Formats: sequence, C-alpha cells, structure tokens
Amino acid sequence: MASQSSAWRCRVCGYIHRGPEPPEVCPVCGASREEFEPYGEEPKRPDRGAKDRWRCVVCKHVHQGDALPGVCPVCGAAPDSFEPVDQASGESADSGKALKLVVVGAGIAGTAAVESIREASARAEITLVSREPGLPYYRLNLTRYLAGEVKAEQLPIHPEGWYEDRDVRLLRGAEVVSLRPAEQVVELRGGRRLRYDRLLLAAGAHPFLPPFPGATREGVTALRTVAHADQIIEAAGSGAKCVCIGGGILGLETAAALAGRGVDVTLLEGHGWLLPRQLNQRAGEVLAEQVVGGIKLRSHCRTREIVGDERVRGVLLEDGEMIPADLVVIATGIRPNSYLARLAGLTVDRGVVVDDTLETSHPNVFAAGDVAEHRGVIYGIWGPSQHQGSIAGLNMVGIRTEFGGIPRSNTLKVLGVDLFSIGRITAEDGSFEAIDRHRDGRYSRFVFHDNYLVGAILLGDTTLTARVKSAIERREDFSRELQNGPNGEQFAAHLSAGSERA
Repeated sequence: MASQSSAWRCRVCGYIHRGPEPPEVCPVCGASREEFEPYGEEPKRPDRGAKDRWRCVVCKHVHQGDALPGVCPVCGAAPDSFEPVDQASGESADSGKALKLVVVGAGIAGTAAVESIREASARAEITLVSREPGLPYYRLNLTRYLAGEVKAEQLPIHPEGWYEDRDVRLLRGAEVVSLRPAEQVVELRGGRRLRYDRLLLAAGAHPFLPPFPGATREGVTALRTVAHADQIIEAAGSGAKCVCIGGGILGLETAAALAGRGVDVTLLEGHGWLLPRQLNQRAGEVLAEQVVGGIKLRSHCRTREIVGDERVRGVLLEDGEMIPADLVVIATGIRPNSYLARLAGLTVDRGVVVDDTLETSHPNVFAAGDVAEHRGVIYGIWGPSQHQGSIAGLNMVGIRTEFGGIPRSNTLKVLGVDLFSIGRITAEDGSFEAIDRHRDGRYSRFVFHDNYLVGAILLGDTTLTARVKSAIERREDFSRELQNGPNGEQFAAHLSAGSERA
C-alpha cells in the first residue's frame, strides 16, 4: 500500500490511524493492514461556542468561556485555582489520579467501552449504569431467544464475575433521571448522585411505536428487551394468532421465531416488499420466496387501528379488513434515547451530536451507539455501536482515538440467507445504469452512476462483498466494462477476477 497519506481509516470499524503507513493490525477491531484506506477528511467537531476551557485544580470542574469564572460553581475555589486546558491534548492512560468514569447504558456500546477502558487503564474507576435488572446481554440474540435457540443464561455478554474481577461497578436496575454536565454529575432515580471526570452516554434507543389507536392495549408490545421477549413468549402459545407490524429485519425474524413456536403469524409491511431500506423490489421478492415459510406475508398494508377491549383482539387495516390477533408485535424502527441529553443542553439533532473522538458538545461527555449521531449518521446496528464504544473508551482515558465513520452498508444473515447491501440501490434517473442477475435463488444488483459503481445488492451469495466495497470506496471507473452492455453474470465474473483499476 502506497505511503502517500498521513492518515488511514479502517474500513471495518472506522478507526483512524495517523502516520505515514497503516498499522499492521487495527487496534480496535483486529482487521489487517489491507483493510486500511487513505483518509483525508478533517475532523469535524460540534460547535462548543466558547473557544477556551479552564479546569479547576481542586475538583477538576471544566469551565468554558473566554475568561475565568469568578468562583468555581462546584467547589467554590477562587479564580486562581483554574488552569487552561488544551483541547487537543489528553491525559495518557493511568496518568495522575484515577479517573472517575461513568458509562450510562449497558448495551454493546457501553460494554465495549468498559472493556476498552479497563484494557487501557488499570487505575480508572468505572461505573456502568444499566436500567435493566439483569446482566448486560446480547440484544442481537433476542429473536433467537424467542425462537428457543438460546436459553436465558446464554444471553449475557459476560458472567457476573467478569465485572467483579475487573473492578467494574455495575449498577443494575438503575434509571438516570438527570445529567448535569456543568457539575459533572449524573443523578439516578431515588436521588443517588454519581460524580465523574468523564461520562459516556450509551443509552441506546427505544422502539418507535406509531400512534395507532389501541397501541396501548394489553397484548401489544415491541421487542427490544428481555422483558419484552418474555412477555411475547408468555402470550405466544401454540395456536395463538399474532400480527407482526413491520417487514424489516426485526419484524421478519420475530415472525419466523413465533411461527417456529406454532403461532399463526401474519406479517404486515407497508411497502411492497421486505426490507425496503436494504433491498429493491425484486430482491425483496426473492427473499420472501426463501424465508416466509409458515408466515402469512401481507405487503402494501397500512394499519388503521389495533382493536379490542382491555386486551387486543385484532388489527384493522386501512382498507377495512380485520386480522384477528391475540398478540401484536410492532417492529417499525427505533428512536435514540436523547431526551436527557437535550435537557442537559447537549447538541442534539436526530441523535446526540459527536465529533470524531465521539465527544459531545460538552467537554468530557462522550456518546456512542444508537444514541450518537456522527457526521449526520445514526447507524442503529450492532457493529458500529461496538466499534464506537471501544473508541470512546480509549478517549475517556486520554488515548486520543478517532472514528472516521463506516461505509453505509448492511451485511446480514436473515433467517439463514446471506445478504449484503451498500450505497444507492435504485437507478434514480437516466444518468444511472443498473444490471441484475438472478439464478438458483441468488440475486445480485449493481448500480452505476457516470461509470462508477455506487451501490449493490448481493442476496444468497455474498462472496463479492469485499470486492464491491473496495470498488465503491476507491471509485473505480468501469466505463470500459459498461460500454459493451454487460449482463449481471458478466460483471460478477469480472469482479470475481479481482481486476484492479486506477
């Protein structure tokens, strides 16, 4: 790899390495040297208003402003107790006194941050706050738990002893009710206050529930937590009738899990095909042919009302049709848990806005995972959340590490079917060209704009994933291949050959 760049981005996790050559191995995700690409964008930071920062040497409170405060608002120290803080510098891990680090949220972003912190620093005082009563767990496995493929004891990311062995204070069943960045305090329900030097918001997201009339009836739920899964299992006896609203990944996997339990399942999708965010119509239809066994799939369906008395009895569609239901599971997306951050005065757009170090608009407050918005993107999926958590953890102990973003792609296994989707998957006007192939239950689509590959779908066979990502990210010119009007088979064969172009 040529050494013409002073910065390199890992294509897998977004970690940015600065230096004349990429590292042999990514320190965040373990990817090899070949997964790094030249990186030239300047870091972008949220607007913090004031340009200067001052730290109280007594209590470590950080004041923002062009001038020193009259008195420290936390400990009352005089102005001469403040020292300037260089925003570009950071304390190295294990330097000085042990940092008090609080992580709010025990999903994969929060847990990855704790792992990263403890690996980098033996001295940091770590408190992990979880709203749920159990151990932090793999949310990805909730549909497998629902299907009976994994047991409850297999869900936790780490056993309880892991936290004890690493001197991590895990607060379970603890709800944060207030963030006070100026005082560097997190307040829990019941009045308990946690002081911190640095804080990570990894509070995740909550299910988006459209305002259907009747959505609060008994028997109507989402699937976001173990408690939700247990509630669904209790209601999903053999012969029960269930309606799943939403034909995305979660809705599809939930419907399949329940069908495997002998439940009579109807899956409603408002669009004309499954996974409308990742697939075009033909790909969605091919997927439906392979995965909806035992599920009644209804597309172009809009819900008017969830009917019943205290308990749900059915779903009324916009066209007047009634679908009987003993259970309704709503899987129509998520929304970041950014409410407390907004109240605390942090910059919030769709999520909590962060810079390339994952720091928010307030110094010493970071955000990662589903709650964080980086360069306008909320990823909302497991992989980026885990990588962001790891990078945020390093920054919390003073090891400056940057997140440069990850290509907006999806690599998934949906009910045993491999799927990869990246970029722009529709020919938006006459300047676009798309070629497709469909053979033996496998489907591929390649979308070009001005002779550059700008998007692709690989369904059933994802062996070309790395080659496609490389071609898009490096802006390979395929004008020679396109001038002869290749079909999908020819172009896939060309990519398989691994030809490299400038």
